[in-house]
Amino acid sequence: MPALEVKDLNTSFRTDDGIVQAVSGVSFSLDEGHTLGVVGESGSGKSVTFLTVMGLVDPRQAQVSGSVQLHGEQMLGASRARLQQIRGATIGMIFQDPMTSLNPVKTIGWQLEEAVLIHQDVTRKDARRQAIEILKEVEIPRADQRVDDYPHQFSGGMRQRVMIAMALINGPEILIADEPTTALDVTTQAQILRLMKRLQDQHKMAIVMITHDLGVVAELADDVLVMYGGKVVEEAKVDDLFAKPEMPYTWGLLGSLPRLNSAGERLDQIPGQPPSLLNPPSGCAFHPRCEYVMSRCRTEMPDLRSSAQGADHRFRCFLEDEERTRIWQGKRAALVSEDAA
Repeated sequence: MPALEVKDLNTSFRTDDGIVQAVSGVSFSLDEGHTLGVVGESGSGKSVTFLTVMGLVDPRQAQVSGSVQLHGEQMLGASRARLQQIRGATIGMIFQDPMTSLNPVKTIGWQLEEAVLIHQDVTRKDARRQAIEILKEVEIPRADQRVDDYPHQFSGGMRQRVMIAMALINGPEILIADEPTTALDVTTQAQILRLMKRLQDQHKMAIVMITHDLGVVAELADDVLVMYGGKVVEEAKVDDLFAKPEMPYTWGLLGSLPRLNSAGERLDQIPGQPPSLLNPPSGCAFHPRCEYVMSRCRTEMPDLRSSAQGADHRFRCFLEDEERTRIWQGKRAALVSEDAA
């Protein structure tokens, strides 16, 4: 049984301008010890999907349907008390911006200790010991001294390590990381990713890595969900996705990655803007930006269908198999020649 299984998840928000369908029919499963990469541009529904999974969307403004099962237990509709038990203890989450997630007027140690005291029946002294130990584990130097520092006394990379420590301090089985390296320089980003991989191997955690960066996905993920317009538009094993992506939107994401010998050159980009979730286009949400658009794309939403590579590689597109293969082979040859130049 998967550690986490989500089926037909829908999340919409009531606004003054109308209904925003942020998540539409999302399904996936996460196995123990595996990493699921979730990629897409801003506004594609990535973060809202997992805020819904965590029970962190406001029920007064959001309408949620579908199924979220944690080890077979249905989480949608669970009581607030049950969700509080699960958050932090069974599922930990690293949010995008540690400066807005950490309390600026409380020490790092106090905040870590509170996370322990909520879920464990221990003394404050023992909670402090655990706080120092987890800071050492995430490679904070002089952890026994820095535990009494405030968030503003840490660099961006060190604050992100603190957020990882807070997510891990109660030994969760699943870690959801929402853009954990976005605001960091490339050297610090690489350090954080290596740290997360080491901690995953050490604790046997499952990880959900939410990102817009396919480079991060290539380094960490076992499986990938590509999201666009609140929907899953492609899902595959990571090696399959990079070897033969099937969806034109995924081609665009791969084409926009920086290449080895392209210093000083403009990156390829996907034309246009992501769709409005308040007033989405008819048919395939990607059709206004797709260079391969056909007439039916403007009126029909393609179903998720299996690739010729196997049933675990699924995608949304009306292009015929031979045509998609021909287009991708041409794109791949161009990318390889650029790297070899």
